[in-house]
Amino acid sequence: MTASVSGTGAPAGPDEGALRAVVEQLAPIRRLPTSEGERVAARLLAERLRRLGCEVVVEEVPARGSYAWPIGLLCAAGAACALIAGRGGRAVGAIGGVLTAAAIADDISGGARLFRRAVTPRRTAWNVVARSGDPHAAWTLVILAHHDAAPSGVAFDQRVQRWVAARFPGVIEAAKASPPLWWPVIAAPLLVAAGSALDHRGLRRAGLAGALLAGAAMADIGRRPAVPGANDNLSGVAALAAVAQALRDRPVAGLRVLLVSAGAEEALQEGIRGFARLHFPRLPQDSTWFLNLDTVGSGRLVLLEGEGPLRMRDYQGGFKDLVAACAATQKISVLRGLRSHNSTDGQVPNRAGYPVATLVSVDDHKLVPHYHLDTDTPGKLDYGSVADAARLAEAVIDALATQRDPRFRA
Repeated sequence: MTASVSGTGAPAGPDEGALRAVVEQLAPIRRLPTSEGERVAARLLAERLRRLGCEVVVEEVPARGSYAWPIGLLCAAGAACALIAGRGGRAVGAIGGVLTAAAIADDISGGARLFRRAVTPRRTAWNVVARSGDPHAAWTLVILAHHDAAPSGVAFDQRVQRWVAARFPGVIEAAKASPPLWWPVIAAPLLVAAGSALDHRGLRRAGLAGALLAGAAMADIGRRPAVPGANDNLSGVAALAAVAQALRDRPVAGLRVLLVSAGAEEALQEGIRGFARLHFPRLPQDSTWFLNLDTVGSGRLVLLEGEGPLRMRDYQGGFKDLVAACAATQKISVLRGLRSHNSTDGQVPNRAGYPVATLVSVDDHKLVPHYHLDTDTPGKLDYGSVADAARLAEAVIDALATQRDPRFRA
């Protein structure tokens, strides 16, 4: 590897044809979490990474296949609590509403997922784990992507957001976080609980309406097939393959590199949780970094400051600053200061205490175009943005391998 923070050189950019080949091979495969399509995609990606010189295994990990159905059932439970409270069962409404909200929070924020485990069958996710770099190095960089794809749904329609962005550009420019889409889902059973406890019909009815709407949205998502998922997240997978090729062509010493494409990310990080159970005990926190590449084909790369559906958890500053310094050295434009109320695979190592940086992308309206829509096709990708993400990952590898700044070894 030839790049460094001090600017001694710049890695050659990945070939756009190679990036397209990855995306166009996998996009036609319907890759819902834990599906046969996810398994096929994992096998094809593993074969590609082997051809690029990596030692590769496909790890099967237990996972649940969807968040939509368990959350939808909890929304139905919240609505039932509202109806029972309206017929005199105020205690049921109050206690049931609180318990429902707590179960939703547990599921979406990476908790034990007790309700999901109770009501959905255990299935299998397929994680691709490729080893490259210096196998004897004491330091490890894990680069993450995911190869499964999300279902669509009316909830992901962007027309209202784009209408707001077109008419109120100042609002969009000032925005520092994505909309908290999960908050109304949790607010509904809490309104039921409050309305039941206070015997307030308006609050209870508002909670009932919210629970019914959220439940309908979950049912709509749960019944849909997978979208092509070119940007989310075959863009990250393509960047991962480009990094593998760079490591083959320009071997690096002093840093072990794990290229990990997880399955079942779209089931809210089920695959990476399996990776964590298997690998975190062997990855010391003081010598391991995680770089997460997720949806990097929108045009404007973003180095997230933090993420979290409920509680915002910022990433540790030192590694983010290193990634930003590498971007500046390579003259790669990276937007900073943004946070996400969604969740990516990066939140799992972040919660475990590892240094994490997550690279995503947005368009000029700070939206992810075609997000979870059937229009997320290979032809809509900005391959220059994908190439920049791969090039930045290469520069980060070199910066860590050459130990330019001892602060990042502490």
